[in-house]
Amino acid sequence: MAMKSEGLRIQRPAVIGAGTMGMGIVEVLAGNGFSVQVVELSQDLFNDALQKMDKRLLRRVEKGKMAAREREEILGRIRYVPAINNLDQVDLVIEAVVENLAVKQEVFKDLGACTSPDTILASNTSSLSITGIAAKTTRPERVLGLHFFNPVPRMALVEVVAGMATSPALVEAVSEWIRTLGKEPVKVKDVPGFLVNRVARPFHTEAYRIVQEGTAGKAQVDRIIRSAGFKMGPFELQDLIGIDINYAASVSVYEGYFHDPRFRPHFVQQRMVESGALGRKTGKGHYSYES
Repeated sequence: MAMKSEGLRIQRPAVIGAGTMGMGIVEVLAGNGFSVQVVELSQDLFNDALQKMDKRLLRRVEKGKMAAREREEILGRIRYVPAINNLDQVDLVIEAVVENLAVKQEVFKDLGACTSPDTILASNTSSLSITGIAAKTTRPERVLGLHFFNPVPRMALVEVVAGMATSPALVEAVSEWIRTLGKEPVKVKDVPGFLVNRVARPFHTEAYRIVQEGTAGKAQVDRIIRSAGFKMGPFELQDLIGIDINYAASVSVYEGYFHDPRFRPHFVQQRMVESGALGRKTGKGHYSYES
């Protein structure tokens, strides 16, 4: 599969990071016929992530939602790469590493040095400055944000974020390509939290305050929110996303708006991260998943 628009072609994508978000993006790309290179420093982490993906695909096969051959083809399109400078020629690289500006800037500095000037460099950051990330490359006009949502295979929305130097034609062309993946692109400005995470901050932080004040329990809050039409309540959703990821987004938006009280994180978020209770991925968060 390829994308043609404004002279752009995407045939050889790569993803940096084999975490939950990175492998979700890989699954979508491989499921749409792309051969995907996955950069991850730890091959053990990559192997574990690929095994988890295989289990998800196998469940779909067992439920009759996917043919066994399709599962094999998807897995066969995914290739491990131990370092950024080992990448073969690529048209698009999507970074999905830890939500830390300095770490992401270092990744983009390395990508700028070892990829073609025509390569599109994208970050899956949920709240950090695309302009700041792009500043570490020699071609900021080829850098943009592609913020997918967890779980990536099921969530249709993708925020397409233009930094100060991003080419408008690139934003349009990549948005068109996102649609070919069966996703819904939303073009947003490079502001703290973009659109979704800015709107979501009160959804999460006010839920903490309600519980801390003793107005309602976590299960009550989640149940009431579900009854209002949401698929998940705030605490269920945090456990799915990862409480560390949610807390990092809260801090990023708060700092990005120069400590505007509307976006102040809650100390319980911090305490849960410190305790290692990060949600489903650790077996315990707001609820227990150890069974």
